[in-house]
This record gives sequence, structure tokens and C-alpha cells, in this order.
Amino acid sequence: FLETGAVSRGSKVVYDRAHSSMSEIEPGMIDWDKVFDGVTWFHWTGITPAISQGAADACLEAVKAASAKGITISTDLNYRAKLWKYGGDREKIMTELTSYCDVILGNEEDAEKHFNIHPEGLDVTKHGHDVKAEAFLSVCQQMMKKFPRAKKVITTLRGSISASHNTWAGVLYDGKKMYETRQYQITDIVDRVGGGDSFMGGLIYGLLQYPEDDQNALDFAVAASCLKHTIKGDANLVTVDEVEKLMGGDASGRVAR
Repeated sequence: FLETGAVSRGSKVVYDRAHSSMSEIEPGMIDWDKVFDGVTWFHWTGITPAISQGAADACLEAVKAASAKGITISTDLNYRAKLWKYGGDREKIMTELTSYCDVILGNEEDAEKHFNIHPEGLDVTKHGHDVKAEAFLSVCQQMMKKFPRAKKVITTLRGSISASHNTWAGVLYDGKKMYETRQYQITDIVDRVGGGDSFMGGLIYGLLQYPEDDQNALDFAVAASCLKHTIKGDANLVTVDEVEKLMGGDASGRVAR
């Protein structure tokens, strides 16, 4: 349940996951060999292992099965303070799961809370309105050192001026070079919930569509999620053409007739 914030009042989320089917899942319930037949990419989110020990165990079962089949594995680390209530060792669980990943997405809070990794010389709670991409190179480097299988580490950069006005950008590090996007000013947010999911969806699309162009893939992800902030609900309803139009610099918002 979401209480939508505005201006100086932040949004608040109430979770109702107890006794859901996902909370009661256990290893052995899903035939992963069958599920992964013909699959090339598997994505999981840090919310799943936060729900219950069974969900964490089933998620580990899934990434092991995907890894054995040579499937590309990605994650959005998605730390949620209001979850992780069942007593699981969060750092141990997330470290093992993330060690199977080829592509890792997170923000500064995810890296700090899960792995005690933080940007050097930056306190996001005090300087969150002025987030500089280069400050996160150290986070990406620390993540790659901790997870040597990872080929790409991506960080979203949200500058929170108020609940209604955020800046939005991203960086991608491939172990050698850090790619950086332009910064968008999202001045009148309609709904920011789903912003991270739409970024990841756009990134997976971009990495598959532009396999030799990480900059273009990252630009697509940031533009797609920027547009999601203008849509109510969790799902991003924009088209590829609309994303590419924004990538090209058209942020006018003029009526298409």
C-alpha cells in the first residue's frame, strides 16, 4: 500500500506480504529445468529473499540452476528496510545470491545496507540533491572486487530535492570504463514507484538491443525510467519510440496529434 508524498512529505509504503504465495514458497516447488528451457536471461530482485527464508532459498535454487545452464543472470539489489523481518542473515544471503550475477543494479543505499559498501567522501542523506556520478566509481569498483563474476555494475543516481522534484541519472561500470548519462530534472513527479523496475527493464532491453553499445543501453534505461515517473501505477506504459525521442533530446512534452 502506498501513501503518495508531495513536496517535503515523503511517500510511505506498507507491505502486506505475510501468507502470500511468494512468502510460502519452498525449494523443490518449481521445476527450474523446465522453466529455464530456451531462456537466455534470468532477473531476480532483492525483495524476494527479504520476504521469507523459503523465498530466499528458492531464489538461490533458481540462480544456481540458471548459472548451470549458462543463462545471463541480473539483479536489482532493492534493499527494503521494512522487509527482512524473519531473521535471515541479510548480508550472507545477498552475497551468495549476488555472486552468481553477471549484471548488478543498485543504488548507494543498496550497496551500503547489503554489503557495507559506500561512496567515498559522500553522505547521500546530506548531499542527495547534488549527486555526482564520479563519486560512485568507488562503489562500482568495490562491487566488482566483491563479485568477480559481474561484467557490469550499474548505479542509479537519484537526487532528491523534494518528494515532487528529483534529478535522475545513471552510471555503468564494465571493469575498465565508467559510462555516465545526462541528468534529467523530473520537476513534477506523478508516481516514482516502479522507477527502478522500469530502469532495469529498459537496461535489459538496451543491453540485448545494443550489445556492443553500453552507453546507448544505459541512456535508454534512464530515459525509460524518467518517463515512468510521469505515469501512475507500477508499470511503464511508454513505447520504444517515446523513449528514443527523449534520448534524442525532445523533452518538450508537446501533444502528439
